[in-house]
Amino acid sequence: MIAKYKNTLTAAAFLFIVAGFASGWLGFPSVKTAALLVATVLAGTPIFIKAYQSIRMRVFSIDVLVTIAVTGAVYLQEFTESSVVTFLFLFGDFLEARTLEKTRSSIRKLMDMAPQEATVVRDGDELTVPVEEVAVGDRVIIRPGGKIPVDGRIVSGQAYLNEAAVTGEAVPVRKYHGDNVYSGTVIDNGFIEITAEKVGDDTTFAKIIELVEEAQETKTKTEKFLNTFAAFYTPGVMVLAVLVFAITKDLKLAITFLVIACPGALVIGAPVSSVAGIGNGAKHGVLIKGGEIMDTLSKVDAVVFDKTGTLTKGKPEVTDIKAYGKIGAEELLRLAGAAETISEHHLGQAIVREAETKGLDSSAIPKNANVIKGHGILAEIEGRKLVIGNRSLMAKMGIPILKEIGDYAACREKAGNTAVFAAVDGELAGIFSVADEIRDDAAAAISELRRNGIRKIIMLTGDNRHTAAIVAERLEIDEFAAEMLPEQKVAYVKSLQEQGYIVAMAGDGINDAPAIATADIGLAMGEGGTDISMETAGVVLMADKLGQLSHAYSLAKATIRNMRQNTFFAIGIAALLMAGVLFGHIHLASGMLIHEASVIFVILNAMRLIRFQSGKSGKEKSLIAESTASKVSGQLS
Repeated sequence: MIAKYKNTLTAAAFLFIVAGFASGWLGFPSVKTAALLVATVLAGTPIFIKAYQSIRMRVFSIDVLVTIAVTGAVYLQEFTESSVVTFLFLFGDFLEARTLEKTRSSIRKLMDMAPQEATVVRDGDELTVPVEEVAVGDRVIIRPGGKIPVDGRIVSGQAYLNEAAVTGEAVPVRKYHGDNVYSGTVIDNGFIEITAEKVGDDTTFAKIIELVEEAQETKTKTEKFLNTFAAFYTPGVMVLAVLVFAITKDLKLAITFLVIACPGALVIGAPVSSVAGIGNGAKHGVLIKGGEIMDTLSKVDAVVFDKTGTLTKGKPEVTDIKAYGKIGAEELLRLAGAAETISEHHLGQAIVREAETKGLDSSAIPKNANVIKGHGILAEIEGRKLVIGNRSLMAKMGIPILKEIGDYAACREKAGNTAVFAAVDGELAGIFSVADEIRDDAAAAISELRRNGIRKIIMLTGDNRHTAAIVAERLEIDEFAAEMLPEQKVAYVKSLQEQGYIVAMAGDGINDAPAIATADIGLAMGEGGTDISMETAGVVLMADKLGQLSHAYSLAKATIRNMRQNTFFAIGIAALLMAGVLFGHIHLASGMLIHEASVIFVILNAMRLIRFQSGKSGKEKSLIAESTASKVSGQLS
């Protein structure tokens, strides 16, 4: 109850202190004493209550130290010191709360963006309902300026969406029929109708808020150490204060030493840096799942990338269909399109999109379907058994590949395509050539990672070695390995760790999840990634842009550096204050003022992280982007 009025008590104590000093100056010492004593009681009450609660829990908190010191000051009738110390302590607490609130502002703004209502179509009528009542399958209407209330897919209309709440990117993105949209994003202009696919706590936006809130609760190694240190430090200070009194017989000196040695700045310096760093990441579309992840990310010196959907755009297109035997190219595409609906892999989805683009009916439901990770799929469509995947899958299923067909596939691969083999009823029926584009920001992001301290950059892919070699050469990647299965990616990551590297693994697919979990830090591409890779990873890049990875790495280093600055500053100030007290240069009120100022300083230092920007200036970034786009433009075909 008292905590509710703490700010009021602080203000009242200040007024009584002013009145006390004014009375003393006017020659009314008794009024001064009474006013300062009232100020001590007003400001001291919240402190005394918290000290009592701490003692009941057998914890020696800062409030306990201040309570002992103030009690001693009152006993010595040093009412000026007792009133000023209690007021400064409460006022410092007020300033800490205000500044800490600013470090959480980006998180609060994020939560404020959560939509509260939705317009749904039920039985032909438009109804406005609370967002909690929207069900999967509902058709939802969003008009200009409206917030998307659920995750879903556009079934009619088109619009420009501001996706800053999810991706950190403020530039509106145009969305058409069939595109995915996310809860919390806002329509700048246009009109869309969507089918709800994820609602409530399952939406991407809800998961972002949950992840960020959880992240703020986890602690770095520095924070854990400081919390343990404080548990021993505070009782140690009390023992030292007793020794000071025993040696000097000066109670006031011992009390001053007790207050000055409070570890306020030391305890708060690391947590506020961590919260500010995580808040900065959330504002820029980077979810860093806690202080410990931040700590490990700052030490990474090797980054492993998946290729498809990570270094490339993840939206490959079918560039050619070569049919063999009795089944024509169009019929093969129709059957393969129906079979690939069970796959989340980018190559399979490219075949599905090609069938839709050609207007083919791929609505047949696959039977006896099976996804073989790293190889392809098996499915039965309209009574025909399909095998779609790479060479290894064909060999595994006993499907022969004639030399001329193999040569054609190799030729397509050397041109930068991925050759997807398709067999029907045990015979090879054709080859789909699929090509993907390198991300526009990939080269710039890799270059920035190198500048910031990454020693080795590797690409691992299940794709063919010819396409992998082209991507690796264009992006100047140190090492690459192709035609890899998920377990082989895991083994590769482990081998890097055995060599002494701190490894980050970036990927976006189900087949990347084991390697992401094995790496010291997992990085998932959020917007285009799967749920399992996002949940496995320690860092999620919501805008699906590699530039966010370089920002996250730079931010982690800056955050840990900020923590160290705060820790060294707090220890230094505490040492100087204690020395000043023992040599008679610092007194109770002035020492408390310096102590509270040091607390505010470490908070303000941490708040610099909120405005942290990685990389070069805007003009330099623009030049790099233009150079990069020129370098990697065009499809790998």
